[in-house]
Amino acid sequence: MNRMAPMLMLCYFWALAVPSAFASDYVIDTEGGHAFIQFRISHLGYSWLSGRFNRFEGTFSYDEKAPSAAAVEVVIETASIDTNHAERDKHLRGEDYLDVERFPRARFVSTAYREHGEGARLAGELTLHGVTHPIEIEVKPVGAGMDPWGGYRQGFEGTTRITLADFGITKFLGEAAREMEFSLGIEGIRRQDDRKPGRPGGLRLQ
Repeated sequence: MNRMAPMLMLCYFWALAVPSAFASDYVIDTEGGHAFIQFRISHLGYSWLSGRFNRFEGTFSYDEKAPSAAAVEVVIETASIDTNHAERDKHLRGEDYLDVERFPRARFVSTAYREHGEGARLAGELTLHGVTHPIEIEVKPVGAGMDPWGGYRQGFEGTTRITLADFGITKFLGEAAREMEFSLGIEGIRRQDDRKPGRPGGLRLQ
């Protein structure tokens, strides 16, 4: 019996560790229009210029029993920027700002997820305009449960702000327009084969 004790203890600790290794993987429901990336930036310090990115895809992995293991990856098509003004959007896509010909994709990949209060802080690396820089997103859960079609969904909302100069975007930006604020909404559909450990993948915009 004494010889079996170390093996039994090892099995016990392994059993405790396994559930946290298997997070549910979700595909962000952009096809159904149930996710958004919106932004606003000061215009000369007198008003706000608002817009959104219309095309993006992403996945996330989340386990309510082990939230610190959450992982997120999102790819944005930068040419899909939309501020409801065609000429302005053309300028934003050009070399002075997003330079979408050279940098057609922006990408966010998470590095840590830390709960605090009723929400969490999601840390990660944002690659924009050819520059990768760390950012943090304040996240709050919205809800989770079955949908009418037999799937399981999970939703979050988030806010963050970035300094454009960190990503090499500086032209025609006064002091009031140094920062860009983002409002994010993510609704994910759980994959059927979600019992797989590791970071979710399979983004088509790559």
